[in-house]
Amino acid sequence: MTDTSARAEQQDHEAEGGGGHTGSTTAILAALAANLGIAVTKFLAYLLTASSAMLAESVHSLADSGNQVLLLVGGKQSRRSATPEHPFGFGRERYVYGFVVAVVLFTLGGLFALFEAYEKFQEPEPITAWRWVPVVVLVVAFVMEGLSLRTAVHEAHEARGDQSLPRFVRTARAPELPVVLLEDSAALLGIVFALVGVGLTLLTGDGRWDAAGTAAIGLLLTAVAVVLAVEMKSLLVGEGARPSQVRAIEAALPGDGVTGVIHLRTLHLGPEELLVGAKIAVPGASTADDVAHAIDAAERRVRAAVPIARVIYLEPDLPRAPQGGPDGEPDGEGER
Repeated sequence: MTDTSARAEQQDHEAEGGGGHTGSTTAILAALAANLGIAVTKFLAYLLTASSAMLAESVHSLADSGNQVLLLVGGKQSRRSATPEHPFGFGRERYVYGFVVAVVLFTLGGLFALFEAYEKFQEPEPITAWRWVPVVVLVVAFVMEGLSLRTAVHEAHEARGDQSLPRFVRTARAPELPVVLLEDSAALLGIVFALVGVGLTLLTGDGRWDAAGTAAIGLLLTAVAVVLAVEMKSLLVGEGARPSQVRAIEAALPGDGVTGVIHLRTLHLGPEELLVGAKIAVPGASTADDVAHAIDAAERRVRAAVPIARVIYLEPDLPRAPQGGPDGEPDGEGER
């Protein structure tokens, strides 16, 4: 692999890998500042009007603020040094906290809003005091959430490369930006639901429209929480490198005493840390010294092609024809 192609491959991997943690932190801090201000404003509007949609939106913004704090804590925890009990470090802490965010959004956001909607349907009340305060607050909140979303989209632009935003959310290995993108998008849509519910209540005097807006917010937050939980579960269970990264590793391994790749396995230890395990083919007449030098050179080539490949285990073996194993490996060649 030439220096130019290696550099291009590296840029492609960085674009696919979810971006640096600095960009994620910027997006999180922007979302946290917006949500804290919005939560206080919405709650004051609820106290003035007793609108259930405003209460649901207040709790929604409060939950989002807590979630951003969780993401910041997870990022800090993941940077701890490895210990004998955790020899591969704590990179997956970011996935754990991402999953906790999904749980908080489901319970404190979605279920609370659905319960509040049920209560409001049972005893609907029109909005009589400070009638247009919720509308003003929601419009201001929409602008602030829009600015927060714009920051998240800007920070995700470099990380996602040519991917669409939905695909980036589904495939990113770093959880922070996808979480903020989903939360901010849900916040904007939730404000629209609240505006519709509150507006129709003001126009008709029927408090059931307020309850309907609250229910829509609850369903939205529940759906977003489920999407987040599914994505975080996949990352917690363990996802491998992207196809382009696998191809780069397979291309980098041969050379300087390595004649081919018998099989390859990868696993993300964290968003920016990849474990690579491979069985490589070496010539039959190689000495132990030759094999050691070949392995060292192969590791250097892999790290040059895919910088996040920080933990590499290579097992030398003699090349052999495939014997039709169940996963395309030679029979008996899975592990030794």
